[in-house]
Amino acid sequence: MQKSSHLEKLISGLGGFIAIFLVYKITNLFEQALNAQLLFVASMGATAVLLFAAPQGPLSQPWNVTGGHVVSAFFGVLAHGMIKDPFVAGAAAVGLSITAMHYLNCLHPPGGATALVAVIGGSSVDSFGFTYVFFPVGLSAVMMVLIAIAFNYLFAWRRYPAALFKDGPEDVSELQKLEPVKEVLQSEKVEPQE
Repeated sequence: MQKSSHLEKLISGLGGFIAIFLVYKITNLFEQALNAQLLFVASMGATAVLLFAAPQGPLSQPWNVTGGHVVSAFFGVLAHGMIKDPFVAGAAAVGLSITAMHYLNCLHPPGGATALVAVIGGSSVDSFGFTYVFFPVGLSAVMMVLIAIAFNYLFAWRRYPAALFKDGPEDVSELQKLEPVKEVLQSEKVEPQE
Protein backbone atom coordinates (compact mmCIF):
# COMPACT_ATOMS: atom_id res chain seq x y z
CA MET A 1 0.00 0.00 0.00
CA GLN A 2 1.33 3.39 -0.96
CA LYS A 3 1.82 5.95 1.75
CA SER A 4 -0.20 9.12 1.33
CA SER A 5 0.79 12.66 2.20
CA HIS A 6 -0.68 14.63 5.08
CA LEU A 7 -2.56 16.76 2.54
CA GLU A 8 -4.11 13.67 0.95
CA LYS A 9 -5.21 12.36 4.35
CA LEU A 10 -6.79 15.71 5.25
CA ILE A 11 -8.54 15.95 1.86
CA SER A 12 -9.91 12.42 2.30
CA GLY A 13 -11.28 13.28 5.72
CA LEU A 14 -12.80 16.52 4.49
CA GLY A 15 -14.48 14.74 1.58
CA GLY A 16 -15.98 12.14 3.89
CA PHE A 17 -17.21 14.85 6.26
CA ILE A 18 -18.88 16.86 3.49
CA ALA A 19 -20.51 13.81 1.88
CA ILE A 20 -21.95 12.34 5.06
CA PHE A 21 -23.13 15.75 6.29
CA LEU A 22 -24.95 16.50 3.02
CA VAL A 23 -26.43 13.03 2.54
CA TYR A 24 -27.57 12.85 6.15
CA LYS A 25 -29.11 16.35 6.00
CA ILE A 26 -30.89 15.78 2.67
CA THR A 27 -32.14 12.33 3.71
CA ASN A 28 -33.47 13.86 6.92
CA LEU A 29 -35.33 16.58 4.97
CA PHE A 30 -36.98 13.99 2.71
CA GLU A 31 -37.98 11.87 5.67
CA GLN A 32 -39.53 14.86 7.43
CA ALA A 33 -41.49 15.72 4.28
CA LEU A 34 -42.74 12.12 4.12
CA ASN A 35 -43.44 11.96 7.88
CA ALA A 36 -41.21 8.90 7.97
CA GLN A 37 -39.04 7.71 10.81
CA LEU A 38 -35.43 8.87 10.67
CA LEU A 39 -33.40 6.28 8.81
CA PHE A 40 -29.89 6.94 7.63
CA VAL A 41 -28.10 3.99 6.13
CA ALA A 42 -24.96 3.64 8.24
CA SER A 43 -23.16 1.71 5.50
CA MET A 44 -22.78 5.03 3.69
CA GLY A 45 -19.99 5.76 6.19
CA ALA A 46 -18.02 2.85 4.79
CA THR A 47 -18.81 4.03 1.27
CA ALA A 48 -17.38 7.45 2.18
CA VAL A 49 -14.09 5.79 3.14
CA LEU A 50 -13.85 4.17 -0.30
CA LEU A 51 -14.96 7.26 -2.25
CA PHE A 52 -12.66 9.71 -0.51
CA ALA A 53 -9.70 7.64 0.71
CA ALA A 54 -9.48 5.33 -2.31
CA PRO A 55 -11.36 7.06 -5.15
CA GLN A 56 -9.33 5.29 -7.85
CA GLY A 57 -10.15 1.84 -6.52
CA PRO A 58 -12.40 -0.50 -8.51
CA LEU A 59 -14.81 -0.93 -5.57
CA SER A 60 -15.28 2.86 -5.40
CA GLN A 61 -16.55 3.39 -8.95
CA PRO A 62 -20.09 4.72 -9.51
CA TRP A 63 -21.67 1.48 -10.72
CA ASN A 64 -20.14 -0.40 -7.81
CA VAL A 65 -21.47 2.12 -5.29
CA THR A 66 -24.99 2.56 -6.66
CA GLY A 67 -25.49 -0.95 -7.99
CA GLY A 68 -23.94 -2.56 -4.92
CA HIS A 69 -26.14 -0.69 -2.46
CA VAL A 70 -29.38 -1.01 -4.45
CA VAL A 71 -28.96 -4.73 -5.15
CA SER A 72 -28.01 -5.39 -1.54
CA ALA A 73 -30.98 -3.40 -0.22
CA PHE A 74 -33.29 -5.40 -2.49
CA PHE A 75 -32.02 -8.75 -1.21
CA GLY A 76 -32.08 -7.49 2.37
CA VAL A 77 -35.75 -6.51 2.15
CA LEU A 78 -36.57 -9.71 0.30
CA ALA A 79 -34.85 -11.91 2.89
CA HIS A 80 -36.46 -9.99 5.75
CA GLY A 81 -39.93 -10.50 4.25
CA MET A 82 -39.51 -14.16 3.34
CA ILE A 83 -37.41 -15.63 6.16
CA LYS A 84 -38.77 -15.39 9.68
CA ASP A 85 -35.59 -16.38 11.54
CA PRO A 86 -33.53 -13.15 11.75
CA PHE A 87 -30.22 -15.02 11.92
CA VAL A 88 -30.95 -16.95 8.73
CA ALA A 89 -32.50 -13.87 7.08
CA GLY A 90 -29.44 -11.73 7.83
CA ALA A 91 -27.05 -14.37 6.57
CA ALA A 92 -29.16 -14.97 3.44
CA ALA A 93 -29.40 -11.24 2.73
CA VAL A 94 -25.63 -10.80 2.83
CA GLY A 95 -24.86 -14.02 0.95
CA LEU A 96 -27.37 -13.29 -1.81
CA SER A 97 -26.13 -9.71 -2.07
CA ILE A 98 -22.53 -10.79 -2.52
CA THR A 99 -23.54 -13.29 -5.19
CA ALA A 100 -25.70 -10.77 -7.05
CA MET A 101 -23.02 -8.05 -6.85
CA HIS A 102 -20.51 -10.48 -8.35
CA TYR A 103 -22.81 -11.41 -11.23
CA LEU A 104 -23.75 -7.78 -11.87
CA ASN A 105 -20.13 -6.65 -11.63
CA CYS A 106 -20.93 -4.09 -8.93
CA LEU A 107 -19.06 -5.48 -5.93
CA HIS A 108 -19.10 -2.91 -3.13
CA PRO A 109 -18.31 -4.18 0.40
CA PRO A 110 -20.57 -1.69 2.23
CA GLY A 111 -23.44 -3.26 0.32
CA GLY A 112 -23.24 -6.22 2.69
CA ALA A 113 -24.01 -3.89 5.58
CA THR A 114 -26.88 -2.34 3.61
CA ALA A 115 -28.41 -5.80 3.17
CA LEU A 116 -27.98 -6.60 6.84
CA VAL A 117 -29.55 -3.30 7.95
CA ALA A 118 -32.65 -4.23 5.94
CA VAL A 119 -33.02 -7.32 8.11
CA ILE A 120 -32.03 -6.04 11.55
CA GLY A 121 -33.05 -2.37 11.18
CA GLY A 122 -36.32 -2.83 13.06
CA SER A 123 -39.44 -0.76 12.60
CA SER A 124 -37.59 2.05 10.79
CA VAL A 125 -36.77 -0.25 7.89
CA ASP A 126 -40.04 -2.20 8.15
CA SER A 127 -42.02 0.99 7.57
CA PHE A 128 -40.28 1.50 4.23
CA GLY A 129 -40.65 -2.03 2.79
CA PHE A 130 -39.24 -2.21 -0.75
CA THR A 131 -39.19 1.58 -0.86
CA TYR A 132 -36.03 1.19 1.27
CA VAL A 133 -34.27 0.08 -1.92
CA PHE A 134 -34.80 3.45 -3.60
CA PHE A 135 -35.16 5.66 -0.55
CA PRO A 136 -33.07 6.05 1.48
CA VAL A 137 -30.57 3.59 -0.06
CA GLY A 138 -30.68 4.42 -3.79
CA LEU A 139 -30.94 8.15 -3.25
CA SER A 140 -28.11 8.14 -0.70
CA ALA A 141 -25.84 6.10 -2.98
CA VAL A 142 -26.46 8.40 -5.96
CA MET A 143 -25.85 11.49 -3.80
CA MET A 144 -22.60 9.99 -2.47
CA VAL A 145 -21.36 9.38 -6.03
CA LEU A 146 -22.32 12.87 -7.23
CA ILE A 147 -20.61 14.47 -4.24
CA ALA A 148 -17.51 12.32 -4.83
CA ILE A 149 -17.38 13.34 -8.49
CA ALA A 150 -17.66 17.05 -7.63
CA PHE A 151 -15.27 16.93 -4.68
CA ASN A 152 -12.58 14.78 -6.29
CA TYR A 153 -12.68 16.94 -9.44
CA LEU A 154 -11.21 19.80 -7.40
CA PHE A 155 -7.91 17.90 -7.12
CA ALA A 156 -6.13 16.99 -10.37
CA TRP A 157 -4.52 13.85 -8.98
CA ARG A 158 -7.86 12.41 -7.79
CA ARG A 159 -9.21 10.73 -10.92
CA TYR A 160 -12.85 9.91 -10.17
CA PRO A 161 -14.62 8.20 -11.70
CA ALA A 162 -11.96 6.30 -13.57
CA ALA A 163 -14.14 5.91 -16.68
CA LEU A 164 -14.11 9.67 -17.29
CA PHE A 165 -10.38 9.71 -17.77
CA LYS A 166 -8.86 8.37 -20.97
CA ASP A 167 -5.92 6.77 -19.25
CA GLY A 168 -7.94 5.50 -16.28
CA PRO A 169 -7.06 6.29 -12.71
CA GLU A 170 -3.71 7.85 -11.87
CA ASP A 171 -2.49 4.83 -10.00
CA VAL A 172 1.24 5.00 -10.52
CA SER A 173 2.76 1.55 -10.51
CA GLU A 174 6.33 0.82 -9.52
CA LEU A 175 7.25 0.28 -13.19
CA GLN A 176 5.80 3.66 -14.17
CA LYS A 177 7.87 5.34 -11.45
CA LEU A 178 10.99 3.88 -13.07
CA GLU A 179 10.13 5.27 -16.54
CA PRO A 180 12.28 8.45 -16.15
CA VAL A 181 15.23 6.30 -15.06
CA LYS A 182 14.76 4.09 -18.11
CA GLU A 183 14.74 7.16 -20.40
CA VAL A 184 17.99 8.47 -18.88
CA LEU A 185 19.67 5.10 -19.28
CA GLN A 186 18.54 4.84 -22.90
CA SER A 187 19.72 8.36 -23.72
CA GLU A 188 23.18 7.56 -22.40
CA LYS A 189 23.65 4.43 -24.45
CA VAL A 190 27.18 4.22 -25.72
CA GLU A 191 27.51 3.20 -29.32
CA PRO A 192 29.97 0.36 -29.81
CA GLN A 193 33.30 1.49 -31.15
CA GLU A 194 34.71 -0.19 -34.19
